[in-house]
Amino acid sequence: GLLLSHKQHSFLSSSSRIKGYNVWQSLVFVLNGLVFTMIGLALPSITAGLEGVSIYSAIGYGALVTLVLIIGRILAAYGAVIVTMIARNFISVADAHNPGFRGPLILGWAGMRGVVSLAAALSIPVHLQDGTPFPQRNLILFITFIVILLTLVIQGLTLPFLIRKLNLIHPDHSRNEQAQYHSVRQEMAQFALQHLKDNYGETLNQQPVLQRIAHKWEDHQLLNEDANMTMECKAIYISVLEQQRKWLIQKNKEESKLDETIIRKLLHHVDMEEEKIRFL
Repeated sequence: GLLLSHKQHSFLSSSSRIKGYNVWQSLVFVLNGLVFTMIGLALPSITAGLEGVSIYSAIGYGALVTLVLIIGRILAAYGAVIVTMIARNFISVADAHNPGFRGPLILGWAGMRGVVSLAAALSIPVHLQDGTPFPQRNLILFITFIVILLTLVIQGLTLPFLIRKLNLIHPDHSRNEQAQYHSVRQEMAQFALQHLKDNYGETLNQQPVLQRIAHKWEDHQLLNEDANMTMECKAIYISVLEQQRKWLIQKNKEESKLDETIIRKLLHHVDMEEEKIRFL
């Protein structure tokens, strides 16, 4: 996964990257559904094999574990903030601003359990090495199911209300992210425009479509070109898009404070633009 993420622009085409993204999104959805289906099908046999523990006691254990998990995560969120506030006096940290009590509370309350918890519980072996059944395996699975159910229902349904109630707004971060996005997009457009003029100046003067593309970059607009393009124009534009892609990857390496999400969003736009041009 790390190799693909880092090197995918070297050996995958834009079409492969776009299709791969859609395939992985669909596969994750299917796998999530499959795991929940498995636990649902196994639940009757799990409840029947609680090994002397009543169903009500098992539900109580699940509720208690859920409470401990919620409290533990909230305390961990505040602990992480305290450590960050102390560490900023000695080293550079990602975000030195004090988030107050709202941010960590939301972070702690958002700790809903799901597929990872199920996968961990289902990985418990049915039998030990000597062949004896794993003790209380069904109870562990049942408690895991209760924890997932309670966190998804209670925390999941109340999270929007809690965010509104706490009035969790961070306008500076939002504006900074938007400013970064527009700044990088403008720099990318200026780079592409200069590359087009330096390497295809004569063709630029002869091709009206390329001139319209250049004007759009000069006005810092995203291209929405539906005009018919000659094969030469397509080749030139795809070449410029490839240079934009390399420029974005290099900028991401050089500027550590730049949000990588912005780079990924612009890289995806470049891929989409290349696909659109290929089918014009």
